Amino acid sequence: MEQINRVVGDEEKERDVGVEMKRKVRYTDLFIRLIALILSLAAAIILGLDKQTKVVPITLVSTLPPIKVLATAKYHYLSAFTYFVVANAIACSYGAVSLVLTLANKGSKNGGLAKAIIMLDLIMVAVLASAIGAAAAVGHIGHQGNKHVRWNKVCNVFGRFCNQVIVAVGVSLLGLLLFIFLVMLAVLNVHKKH
Repeated sequence: MEQINRVVGDEEKERDVGVEMKRKVRYTDLFIRLIALILSLAAAIILGLDKQTKVVPITLVSTLPPIKVLATAKYHYLSAFTYFVVANAIACSYGAVSLVLTLANKGSKNGGLAKAIIMLDLIMVAVLASAIGAAAAVGHIGHQGNKHVRWNKVCNVFGRFCNQVIVAVGVSLLGLLLFIFLVMLAVLNVHKKH
């Protein structure tokens, strides 16, 4: 009788440990979602508010003195940067919705909502990765230029603007890594169940 009680007690302890692990995973999932939301919002704000105005000398004819022109750099002048801001805003909005859905799904046995969240996490990974790639490519051309097509570098003139682009891309990259980590956690949880 004592041995049966001991076996039943061990099973209860294992069940309690399993429930505690699920809680830790859920809290970790919620925390990661919150941080990804914050990083996506920060990236969108950093680039969305990025603006720099400078007086730029332009030489039309080499024998004449250069003309000084007021030039402004804004994110919406380049479609890659606009896409970056919009993609991060979408990822931030999705992060808020997925946070609420994850909380709502906390006690549910239905796996349909959890699967939908995983699929949407994968879509956010793709959207953020493409936006980061596009912004980084345009940023690289801004820093280095392209002498083959005679595109001059502009970051030597708009240094602060370019530095904020770098920060926004870095912050968004951290958010992307967190969304990738969420997908990895979901895959590991599915693997543990089977």
